[in-house]
Amino acid sequence: MNRLLMSKNGPAIAGIIFGIIAAFLVKFGNPGNMGFCVACFTRDISGALGLHRTAVVQYLRPEIPGFILGAFVSALLFKEYRPRGGSSPMIRFGLGFFAMIGALVFLGCPWRAYLRLAGGDFNALAGIAGLAVGIAVGVALLYRGFSLGAAHSNPKIAGLMMPLMAISILALLYLRPLFGAEGTGPIFFSEKGPGSMHAPVMISLAAGLIVGWLAQRSRFCTVGALRDLIMLKDTYLFKGIAAFTITAFVTNLALGQFKPGFEGQPVAHTMQLWNFLGMVLSGLAFTLAGGCPGRMLIMSGEGDADAGIFVIGMVFGAAFAHNFSLASSGAGVGAFGIPATIIGLIFCAAVGGLFLNRID
Repeated sequence: MNRLLMSKNGPAIAGIIFGIIAAFLVKFGNPGNMGFCVACFTRDISGALGLHRTAVVQYLRPEIPGFILGAFVSALLFKEYRPRGGSSPMIRFGLGFFAMIGALVFLGCPWRAYLRLAGGDFNALAGIAGLAVGIAVGVALLYRGFSLGAAHSNPKIAGLMMPLMAISILALLYLRPLFGAEGTGPIFFSEKGPGSMHAPVMISLAAGLIVGWLAQRSRFCTVGALRDLIMLKDTYLFKGIAAFTITAFVTNLALGQFKPGFEGQPVAHTMQLWNFLGMVLSGLAFTLAGGCPGRMLIMSGEGDADAGIFVIGMVFGAAFAHNFSLASSGAGVGAFGIPATIIGLIFCAAVGGLFLNRID
């Protein structure tokens, strides 16, 4: 299996498996067209930890720690656990923060954008178009010499932080401690809405571990796929997202979960300009940071502290998005989602311009 995953068809093989798993996670209880969504699931974890109090999106999603731990074990076994960091960490925090703002304006990360399309949500087309534009702008900056600087090796123990945080999340999910004010918290769980919809814990965790393992071995990346296609005309990673989308579509059809249209789609809105611009922001931020949110989780499991900082930025971005009315809902963009998206685009443009290095 490892040889297959490391072959030229590795991302496509991983994409086929991911598409099937994602559709079945919806069948088992995850919200519609949300088998995997790194942005939405990170937002739910942020809420469960009390960083925001939007009651309908609070749950410690096991898939996220599963991604990290699956990648961690895989990296250990195949001698790819290499703790590293120091490449403009606070800038990466900011990129993760605004990548999350853009994703919550659209209502999904790049993984979910493809899953929404595979479930018949045509609003995803505007988001995918925005994602491609954001990545194309990032590629233009890479051509001009954009770089956040080189990372350096860290002590072996330094790479354990994200796996330990993943284990802590799973422990809190099982223990569900209640010692906060009024007999609630510090961990919060939604009783209605998307946060209350989830597959059984062991199924979600197993899915996360499998995806983490396979993504670590195959280098599956939904942003890298378009980046390499635009920049290098290389279809190696692109075959992964094509297989992912097609397989999820076929599996949704078989399970009766394909419902084509624009209106009434689960956890989605029809404001297409902001579906587009939200994902322009996310696509640009992900490209400047070096990969999609799933890839960032995988790299953090390999010991990459810079990827871990990006993920922490996403957690805080999710909290701000809900505490400051930036996040969208099925009714449309949040009250301050539009100015936040514009500020995010300005931030990414500034980072892109200020980190250009001369290419001789």
